[in-house]
Amino acid sequence: MTDDRDPAADGPKPEVEVEVETDPTVVYIPIADREGRPMTPEEAGDVAGLEGYALVVSRGPSTGVTYLLKEGNTTVGRHPESDIFLNDVTVSRQHCRLVAGPDSLLLEDSGSTNGTYVNDERVDETQLEAGDEVLIGRFHFLVAHGDA
Repeated sequence: MTDDRDPAADGPKPEVEVEVETDPTVVYIPIADREGRPMTPEEAGDVAGLEGYALVVSRGPSTGVTYLLKEGNTTVGRHPESDIFLNDVTVSRQHCRLVAGPDSLLLEDSGSTNGTYVNDERVDETQLEAGDEVLIGRFHFLVAHGDA
């Protein structure tokens, strides 16, 4: 019996897999080199060149990755069809939903097993502000807002 699989397919996987569609809800961009220093909540309120809201991974898997949020609904979870796909067992398949408006960002937990935390408090639904810290599984996010 022979193994016809591509040996390169078993090699190391990138930490962040990017799938670009014709009109993606979320765009993935690494943040600029900060000399190993994470973004502070104070800095998150006025990020140069950023339009609208974003989630910045401040600790955990994929540290430094920024998820830009377009207006409307963004799903977060372990399900591969989630807008923000977090492939970790600490994240529920349909973990939470973000609803971005021109001047507001709402977070709604979707009945996740491990819960969604904002500033160290478990929440079912809450308005987010720039500088808020969001915990989804092992992923620590900082809510950022742009100056554009």
